[in-house]
Amino acid sequence: MNSFFQESLFAGVTISLLAYLAGSFLKKKFKLGILNPLLISIVITILVLVVADVDYDTYDAGAKYLSWFLTPATVCLAIPLYEQWQLLKRHWRAVLLGILAGVFTSMGTVFVLSLLLGLSHQEYVTLLPKSITTAIGMGLSEELGGYVTITVAVIVVTGVLGNIMGEAICKIFRITDPIAKGLAFGASSHAIGTAKAMELGEVEGAMSSLAIAVTGLLTVVFSSVFAGLL
Repeated sequence: MNSFFQESLFAGVTISLLAYLAGSFLKKKFKLGILNPLLISIVITILVLVVADVDYDTYDAGAKYLSWFLTPATVCLAIPLYEQWQLLKRHWRAVLLGILAGVFTSMGTVFVLSLLLGLSHQEYVTLLPKSITTAIGMGLSEELGGYVTITVAVIVVTGVLGNIMGEAICKIFRITDPIAKGLAFGASSHAIGTAKAMELGEVEGAMSSLAIAVTGLLTVVFSSVFAGLL
């Protein structure tokens, strides 16, 4: 099986897509939040690699093509934002303050937890980009001197948890305003959370799309300040 992955140019892509399709099928059939397609695809892919005794580098050689679509897909999130432009203009102060609150809460909690858990500086900066999209987080982690592969894993886990638990948290705290809900998803769980926000409504999706871009920019700006705290 390992030789098959080495000889086949698109084996990694094929396994990844089939695993995601399986996750999507399970989500539609059982409609449970825990059955997030991305989470299921990760689990299935890991199982396949372990059972087939395929190392990650061999798998990545065939799956890396998927990452080429990451940046264009993120840029496309600007479309729902454009459709809600007038709404954004009316509430721009609340939107900006909401995103700022999300950015400082994310990096502030990483700082506090790193102190409590006694993490090293390298481990600390690895976690700082956890709430921004992978396209930005990878470069930021590398620049700060973190473990890029761990950063990617943390970003994915953050997004999946936001996608699964975000709606329930909004209900618990009685957050019903669509703008607030969209900003919360985008600022805390980036593109994966935005997918859930789009399921909730057009306004939620548009605000979440905006939050992804602005949160990524502000995190890049303020991360150097937070990185110097530990």
